[in-house]
Amino acid sequence: MAKRIDVEDLNVYYSAFHAVEDVNMTIQPRSVTAFIGPSGCGKSTVLRTLNRMHEVIPGATVQGSVQLDGVELYNKSVDPVAVRRTVGMVFQRANPFPSMSIRDNVVAGLKLNGIKKKSALDDACEQALKGANLWNEVKDRLGRAGSGLSGGQQQRLCIARAIAVQPQVLLMDEPCSALDPISTLAIEDLIGELKEEFTVVIVTHNMQQAARVSDQTAFFNLAATGKPGNLIEIGPTDKIFSNPDQKATEDYITGRFG
Repeated sequence: MAKRIDVEDLNVYYSAFHAVEDVNMTIQPRSVTAFIGPSGCGKSTVLRTLNRMHEVIPGATVQGSVQLDGVELYNKSVDPVAVRRTVGMVFQRANPFPSMSIRDNVVAGLKLNGIKKKSALDDACEQALKGANLWNEVKDRLGRAGSGLSGGQQQRLCIARAIAVQPQVLLMDEPCSALDPISTLAIEDLIGELKEEFTVVIVTHNMQQAARVSDQTAFFNLAATGKPGNLIEIGPTDKIFSNPDQKATEDYITGRFG
């Protein structure tokens, strides 16, 4: 079941550098939330704190609270691997495992979780590929290398791999930035379908994309060079793009800066 995310007083540091300051937001289940803002304002950093992926960077620390349906993800008793199983991630560039077949790419996470029965893996592979709108394109070549697919297909393969382990939240860090317009449209259509089952959070530099795919938009900005990133405003996408509360949001959306 899709889950709600509550972020309170979130501060992120990379060693002594204060990257993000005092972020507060709520992300509703079965919805799409888009993070927008200029480069370096902390969008991807905040995204990665939602499944503790930032911790793979040496010196990264977090203060504040990130809760998933009331469970504090930064409690010392919580296993970060279990968090990443519940909160999946799709990265900017498609990263299928190059030595693996399409099928093995999809079920890699399931195998790591101890599932070995071939029929169970085959069923999960089919369901995940259907969920990523890729099944009909690859069902007759599941044994071929995933790296042999087109860029858009590879990104959908990575989405299939992420949803195969049945997370409740799906994070996407600029999933269309390296894709052509047709592949981008396919991913955007897919995001609209995925929110029926998952809580989706997407970082995008494409404001038109944010307007098309999201229910809620969060605008991040920097107060000044070298200062931490801040969440300036978050709200329903229609309102953010038509009647934002903050002038900085309006200036960014209308192209006056950024």
